[in-house]
Amino acid sequence: MSISIGKSPRLAVRGILIHQDRLLLVNAWANHKSSLWCAPGGGVECGQSLPNNLEREVKEETGLTVQVGTPCLVNEFHDPKSQFHQVEVFFRCRLISGHLDSEWIDPQGVVSKRQWFTREETEMANIKPSSLPKIAWAGDFGYDPLELIVF
Repeated sequence: MSISIGKSPRLAVRGILIHQDRLLLVNAWANHKSSLWCAPGGGVECGQSLPNNLEREVKEETGLTVQVGTPCLVNEFHDPKSQFHQVEVFFRCRLISGHLDSEWIDPQGVVSKRQWFTREETEMANIKPSSLPKIAWAGDFGYDPLELIVF
């Protein structure tokens, strides 16, 4: 039996933040390259806990300060061409301080837009993973198996 060793999956954290019955989403594509929306978050840095990584990522991408709660969703996606494989752990979050400011600039230059979405608006938006709105409002735990990356 032959074992093929590829690249290790990238670990990322994302925050599910509902405030005033609206879900916070970001467009994490520089120069508005895609209409895809996702929960704020990003890659995990070694030596920091997952919640600490998420607090940092949410602050960088949105300017908001959050308290990280319990995990509620695991999602993974990949790009077979590049062998990119990312595993994301989503945590429920609570807004501690801040508000969305159109002048806020993501220091990494990745997030181009940030917006609060109602349940109805999420039905019309291009959101990944697709189970995100359901998990956000239902309070369940979910797992989205490996899916192709979408550009």
